[in-house]
Amino acid sequence: MDLKLKDRIAIVGGASMGIGYGIARLLAGEGVKVAMSARREPALQEAAERVRTETGADVLAVQADCRRAEDCKRLVETTANAFGGIDILVNNDGAPPLGDILSFDDSAWQKAIEQNFMYVVRMARDAVPHMKRRAGGSILNISALSALQPYAGFALSVASWNGVIGYAKTLSIELAPSGINVNTICPGYIETTRLEKVFDAGGDDPDKMRAELTSQIPMQRIGSVEDVASLVALLVSPRGNYITGATIQVDGGLLRHVR
Repeated sequence: MDLKLKDRIAIVGGASMGIGYGIARLLAGEGVKVAMSARREPALQEAAERVRTETGADVLAVQADCRRAEDCKRLVETTANAFGGIDILVNNDGAPPLGDILSFDDSAWQKAIEQNFMYVVRMARDAVPHMKRRAGGSILNISALSALQPYAGFALSVASWNGVIGYAKTLSIELAPSGINVNTICPGYIETTRLEKVFDAGGDDPDKMRAELTSQIPMQRIGSVEDVASLVALLVSPRGNYITGATIQVDGGLLRHVR
């Protein structure tokens, strides 16, 4: 199926590794002009060069700290100036630290809000005018399954990402008349460095933890970055434009409740 993504212009956050890198690579392979962003410059430049070499796409590496308002604005403007506009915004970053909910001070909570929630708010605010000038677009937020099914130790992520889900739903209503769809994806257990941190924090044998987690998943496997990226590609494409305001888990059936 042709997703009709060729020559679209995208910003992908957290793109030096993991889910962000997988999304940037898949979109580039579909002919999208991609601005890849991350905090760490050397890793970002290396990742961007790999995507360029493997896909032949126009790829721009823009170092930015998503927790800083000025960096969000610079990322949007740099992309628009380089490529001539913005069609797709994928808000993705790492996640706040794990720990007991009562152990976090105000500073930890504020950092989580800046990283997860205000990042999404600022990027949308800066990117939407460019999308409106191109008569439409797509905003996709990467959250986590813990936002729908909270786990002990994930308080900073659960609270801040629930704010993102509420914000995205409201934004989808307001932007629908402009042809801009807004959705949120909540990945389950995905093969990333974040999952390795969960294993390390568990205080148990990592192989045993992996086996236990896998046994909980109806599909009996840990998800791949490609599992997430494939859904992203559909949702940000013209083929997926009628899907908006949705919060979708990518978890192999792990989430049990009926909504």
